[in-house]
Amino acid sequence: MKFDTAHENQRIPFSGNGRIVDRNIFADWNGCFKFQKILHCVMSIFRLTVIFVMLVLISGCLGMISGRVSDVVDYYVSPQGSDAASGTREAPLQTLHHAMERAVATIQESSPESVTIWLTEGIHTLSRTLEIFPEDNLQGKSKLVFKAFPGTGSVVSGGVKLSEWSGNGQGIWQTTLSGQYNPSELFVDGSRAIKARHPNTGYLRVRQAGEDRRTNFLFEPGDFPVPAQLSDVHVVLFHDWSISRMPLANIDIHNNRITAIDSIGVKGLPFFNLDNWEAHPRYYLEGAPEFLDMEMEWVFDAESRILSLKLPEGVDPASMNITIPVLEGLIRFNGNPGNPVRNISFEGLTFSHSAWNVPEWGYNGVQACHFDDRSHPGKPWSVVSAAISGDWMSSCRFDGCKFTHLGGSGLWIGSGSEECTVSRCHFEDISGNGIMIGEGSDRKVDQRPWYEVVPDQVARGNTVEYSMIQKCGARLFGAVGIWCGLTAETTIQGNEISDLPYTAISIGWMWNDTPTPARDNVIENNHIYHILQKLSDGGGIYSLGLQPGSRLTGNHIHDVKINTGRAESNGMFLDEGTTDIVVSHNLIYNIARSPLRFHRAGQNKVENNFLFTTADVPPIMYNATPEENILKVSNRIFDVEPDISPNFFESYIAQWMEEKDH
Repeated sequence: MKFDTAHENQRIPFSGNGRIVDRNIFADWNGCFKFQKILHCVMSIFRLTVIFVMLVLISGCLGMISGRVSDVVDYYVSPQGSDAASGTREAPLQTLHHAMERAVATIQESSPESVTIWLTEGIHTLSRTLEIFPEDNLQGKSKLVFKAFPGTGSVVSGGVKLSEWSGNGQGIWQTTLSGQYNPSELFVDGSRAIKARHPNTGYLRVRQAGEDRRTNFLFEPGDFPVPAQLSDVHVVLFHDWSISRMPLANIDIHNNRITAIDSIGVKGLPFFNLDNWEAHPRYYLEGAPEFLDMEMEWVFDAESRILSLKLPEGVDPASMNITIPVLEGLIRFNGNPGNPVRNISFEGLTFSHSAWNVPEWGYNGVQACHFDDRSHPGKPWSVVSAAISGDWMSSCRFDGCKFTHLGGSGLWIGSGSEECTVSRCHFEDISGNGIMIGEGSDRKVDQRPWYEVVPDQVARGNTVEYSMIQKCGARLFGAVGIWCGLTAETTIQGNEISDLPYTAISIGWMWNDTPTPARDNVIENNHIYHILQKLSDGGGIYSLGLQPGSRLTGNHIHDVKINTGRAESNGMFLDEGTTDIVVSHNLIYNIARSPLRFHRAGQNKVENNFLFTTADVPPIMYNATPEENILKVSNRIFDVEPDISPNFFESYIAQWMEEKDH
């Protein structure tokens, strides 16, 4: 302890009896200069010593607490590791499931600040879905992170690599699958192989719908090679904004009639009659060995269990990575109302080879991968499952991840989920939707719609940002890049969305202005292009229902071509019930029809947009919508020639960006 030497030369005041004590007594003590003050100094030293010791103890305790809170635990997983190992970097575990067990045990025992499971280079194959529960990380008190080791390609896969191929010398290779596998997709060295179809590209035309306009139709003679067996053959028929995939009951070559095993198109909705949108709708056939005539096509015979694949001559499949998805769902979050799964993060990982098979009674799409599931009569619409999904997720994050080569949809942040973030991720080559947020209106609570009884269970405050979404809907063409049901405070910003068969972003799920918890959603600064490449009646952004406080702003949308079908394709399609939305500062050009279209919409505001159109196409189309419902302020309308050069728009893009940013 060091005394303050500044007191060394201070004058000592008179004592109470008027005597002055010799200041040289105990002069070697820096601060105790008078004999009459000895006891006082001793007591002062004692008190200071006690305080010092207490400070040391407190500091030590804080250090211990700080050490515990900041403590991080790491486990390492390698496909070449061992589940009997310690889980260190030098002795990694082998499976993600075992690493999860170790992580949960550590959290339960010592409650560290965070546990990170590092996935090293290679394919981490899951034998079953990885389930995550709220108690696994003490309701979020410990952060749980799944992370790719830096500089590696770490893939979480639900697939099986095929082997033991035999060839016929003409490029057809075959292998026999075990009885548990019934593949819908096949991937060869990271590329999607095509299930054999006729025609190889494009489509055929229905000659005439059958008498019931649902179960059968006529075809033209010679339209396709007639399959010898129908057990694995589906008809894929295009509606305006969705498709049906139906197994066949019969092909009558004498009367040129195709009959499906059940009604084609959603039951109970007459506009799904085969000839409602077009007298001669599009279709193709899929799954017969007679159609196997092009490289990178494949078929599977469920009876013989033989999978056949056509490869370029001279190519040996033994040297290739040929994978079928077999696990439906890679990761599942199991939260519940009042007890969500919290504080889980995934960083830098690739998720691949999750399966989703068409049900036995077919797939009849309603919209955005919701479908009429005949396997469960009387059930509300079913939804195509996702590789990663969960309900009641909170503060969970996906950062720098890739979702690719998937049989169903990519990621579904479901019912009751709050404050979850998808950032800098890449979604590509996905059979269904890229990302889904929230839920529709089907769930019941006390026999009533959930949004009436428990509106606080709305998915709220979730964000998708700075991500790339492309080539979704690879098999289910009515899929969308990002689907948001009844959600609140959702933010979709700064994403690039392209190369889709249907709509890029769909938000809202109520076909009228019935009040729901949907509100304050923001879709801003997204770049959307080359969409609606197969279907119609959609847009770069598609909306439904009452959504007070919501904004569609600063989006750059272009190159939306018209497809065969009765309905339009638009830059934005604000469909039934769309109300209380502001559409502002968007740039929309090179659109086959109107940049904006309203259909049975309520009161909305359109302001400060750059809208390009040809002279014969209105910038805003009003279908069953009074024009006075739409308040228009300071929009700029440009008439351009059809098929104008993309370079024409460069100066306008620069001007729009400058004005938007200010």
